[in-house]
Amino acid sequence: MQSPIDREVQKHGDESIQRELFGTRIGFILAAVGSAVGLGNMWRFPYRVSEGGGAAFVVLYIALTLIMGIPLMLAEFSVGRRTRLSPVGAFKKEGGGAWSIVGFLGVLTGLLILSYYSVIAGWVVRYGIQGVLSGFAADPAAYFGEVTTGIAPIVYHLAFMLVTVTIVSVGVQKGIEKASLILMPVLFTIVLGLAVWAFTLPGSEAGYSFYLAPSFSELLNFTTLAEAAGQAFFSLSLGMGAMLTFASYLSRHENLNREAATIAASDFGVAFTAGLVVFPVIAALGLQSQVSESTVGALFIALPGAFVEMGAIGRVVGIAFFFALTVGAITSAVSLLEVVTASAIDEFRMPRRSAAIVAGIIITLVGLVPAMSLDALGLIDRVTEWFLALGALGVTLFVGWRMRDPQEEMLDGASGLFASIVPAVLFFIRFVMPLIILPVIVYAGLNLIGEFQTVFGS
Repeated sequence: MQSPIDREVQKHGDESIQRELFGTRIGFILAAVGSAVGLGNMWRFPYRVSEGGGAAFVVLYIALTLIMGIPLMLAEFSVGRRTRLSPVGAFKKEGGGAWSIVGFLGVLTGLLILSYYSVIAGWVVRYGIQGVLSGFAADPAAYFGEVTTGIAPIVYHLAFMLVTVTIVSVGVQKGIEKASLILMPVLFTIVLGLAVWAFTLPGSEAGYSFYLAPSFSELLNFTTLAEAAGQAFFSLSLGMGAMLTFASYLSRHENLNREAATIAASDFGVAFTAGLVVFPVIAALGLQSQVSESTVGALFIALPGAFVEMGAIGRVVGIAFFFALTVGAITSAVSLLEVVTASAIDEFRMPRRSAAIVAGIIITLVGLVPAMSLDALGLIDRVTEWFLALGALGVTLFVGWRMRDPQEEMLDGASGLFASIVPAVLFFIRFVMPLIILPVIVYAGLNLIGEFQTVFGS
């Protein structure tokens, strides 16, 4: 009888057994959830909800996660596990040279996102340290101005990138997996505890009403729909090669369909729970207007102000909140850096440590621009929104029309219900998802043009 290793080599080549794999299923799940769960859930999500009419945005986000997020994640998983390579090499190996552009776009997107993500994470770390040392500032708007100007954002950006590079350089099992096994349960516990505490606040009812009672007119608003789709891509780490890269470290027996559903559900659970923290607190203290002023209004101005108003208990809660944010930021940053690092390893045969350091240096240097300019940060954010949508379309077209027998890969390790739905999922990827993604690309492109005009004054 042929051994599993022999079958693996025969089917996928010698390189299939040379790649480091995740040691456990739960390690992979938590690493992938860690990639998805981060500032996108607790910084971006509340702001998008506020802009999108509250619960209407949440409903659309859930729907789009089900009909777009899970199939697209499954598509990325299939390419990654089949090829055992990072994005550029994966698309090149399975589809030919021209398709490597899709992989390169994913790597570039991950690089750009981490360049400004690290800056925002640095702000989070500074807020947490401030809370521990002296409490939160009485004038949060003025303090935010201090945090985002001068040399401080550069220093914290450098420090955060150093931590991220250190974890990635250690390896998949000893670095990424081990960090996720420790950090993700801590994050889940803190966020859930904060949600329970927020429920006890007098006057929080208005926050729950806004967050949980949808305005049906908003459900038909194209802008709300497009923003929800963009948030799904960003929050689930889709279109940037992260899920593809993590899947390249998966063993053959894993049920890709089940894992995609588990990760998407976990990501939404954290994002939804974060909303159960943010909106009741803001409503209880009458700070609703500050949430929609900017993407940072809720996280760095409204909430710290709320913590000050609450006195000693607010300080404790605030420290816990920013610690949770830091944990989420680290796990997401690790996945973004891993995309670039794995690409350097695969394409240039670099040792992991060297690849992580070189990738970290490049991202750190790019990040100096958003560290010194909020306008630049906002512009890069819009660029990456567009890139994510383009990447999502590329993955969809590749798996639907170019990849050899994607159904076989999706069925490998699947059973029961997860196996039975694969043909329907593949049909959806081929014929429906491109039609959904194309309007999102147009919308994101128009937003990018508008951001350019705002920044450069033309």
